[in-house]
Amino acid sequence: MITTADVIIIGGGIEGCSTAYYLAKRGITNVIVLEAQEIMLNGGASRNAGGVRQSGRDPRELPLALYGVKNIWPTLGEELGVDVEYNQGGNLRLGKTEEHLKTLTRLANNAAACGVGVGMISGDEARTINPYLSEEVIGASWCPTDGHANPLKTGLGFYKNALAMGVKFITGEKVLELRKVKGRLRKVIAEHGEYEADTIMVCAGAQSKEILSTVGINAPVRPRIDHCLVTEGQPHMFDTMLGTAEADFYGGQTNHGSFVFGGDDDLEGFDIYDLKTKGTSTTAPCVCRGIMKYFPKLAEMNIVRTWAGWIDITPDGVPVLGDCEEVPGLVTAYGFNAHGFGISPAIGYALSELIETGESSTIDISGLHYNRFKAKF
Repeated sequence: MITTADVIIIGGGIEGCSTAYYLAKRGITNVIVLEAQEIMLNGGASRNAGGVRQSGRDPRELPLALYGVKNIWPTLGEELGVDVEYNQGGNLRLGKTEEHLKTLTRLANNAAACGVGVGMISGDEARTINPYLSEEVIGASWCPTDGHANPLKTGLGFYKNALAMGVKFITGEKVLELRKVKGRLRKVIAEHGEYEADTIMVCAGAQSKEILSTVGINAPVRPRIDHCLVTEGQPHMFDTMLGTAEADFYGGQTNHGSFVFGGDDDLEGFDIYDLKTKGTSTTAPCVCRGIMKYFPKLAEMNIVRTWAGWIDITPDGVPVLGDCEEVPGLVTAYGFNAHGFGISPAIGYALSELIETGESSTIDISGLHYNRFKAKF
């Protein structure tokens, strides 16, 4: 028996859940979300440090980041009926060398040119904002309108509200193949069933590559593992989100006092195509050593748990969003390069508008289209 819907979303991460939610708000409730794992929101959606930032982004992503910070994040918790712990405490991206400052200056200038209130400050100015920083920090970019939120609660809010409005979520349903009917994408063949819809959206992280290959799309995405660690709770120290020029760690303090940091050591001790979330014994110490260089106050703090999650990486560091000229009926959302959470509400809003009306007129996502990878002659 074929199960039909108006829209099928492949991937139950935060981008899939937010798109399902905004579709339902637009009155499109005949939506099916297929998730290969037994648990929703168990990939990168819940395995990150929760940054909501405009600074440090590629200009092609900035329309999403700007729209989200201005129009969605400030009232999202109230809208979803869930405390998403959104805190607009600013973002310091730190540098310890002149090369770091060159990188930060370039990123800050790009963002400022797109209307983001971000600029460069000295190390002493950074320590005025956050007095716990080490003397090794010689400069930083500072964006006071950046912040952070709780990924688990945010994803849960989208999921619960979409479910309440009639969206159907099916877990443990691995997609095997996509099929066209009369030149248009119509069918999803999965392990336990066959599905059909007018629009099929693929947002399955690095696994999007295998799924899209069944209709001749060579998705430029690969997996990479990233690690997070959580400290024991501490008295309130600061609200700023922290990052670095080299992106070797990022994170901040949560509402309940723990610090959540993410990072990696570029060492993969196992097959990266075995997409199970496994940590390594080398990564947490490596990340901790990097953090202590910037933030020595944390040196004696205990780590209470760590976890690993998969990142979907594209060659140019930004996602692939939108429709696909080669395959009518297909919409894609993959390749978030470890910074998808902060723009996930805006992605859901933009793609729901695209699916309903045929274009994303509110938020410009044209620079993220799949066709940017076409050969230019």
